[in-house]
Amino acid sequence: MTQPLFEGLVYDEDGNPVEVRRVGNEPCYVVYDAWGMAYHIPTAQVDRQVLEFFRQITQGHEEELAKATARFIGQEDPFTLAILQTQFRNWEQHMEELLQIGLPEDARYLLGMMGFHVIINHHGEVVSIHLPQREMEEPPDPEL
Repeated sequence: MTQPLFEGLVYDEDGNPVEVRRVGNEPCYVVYDAWGMAYHIPTAQVDRQVLEFFRQITQGHEEELAKATARFIGQEDPFTLAILQTQFRNWEQHMEELLQIGLPEDARYLLGMMGFHVIINHHGEVVSIHLPQREMEEPPDPEL
């Protein structure tokens, strides 16, 4: 059984938070259309789209991601770096595991506090993904 990865972080096109309800054993994001009809979209359908987006933007940057992660967790030894690089390269294998176990509530809360959220339509298509923006340390060079 899958778990909703982005519960509390998904909104409809009008900016309304999307709730999660179960239909049988399957969790669904519930989106209402303009006439108030509720559409129950399996959370895994939306969550896979978001995970695929992350896979695409991280592809080719596994080494940098591994270094940043190792630095973040305070373990920058070669063994940890190698493990992290392998994990980032095998994204597809971990995607199904992540859908089964879900994200901890604290992680979702932190993502929301940083500004991360997903906009979907009533068909379950991801319309946009809003990522946290880091403030630039220096303004961009106007001649570039």
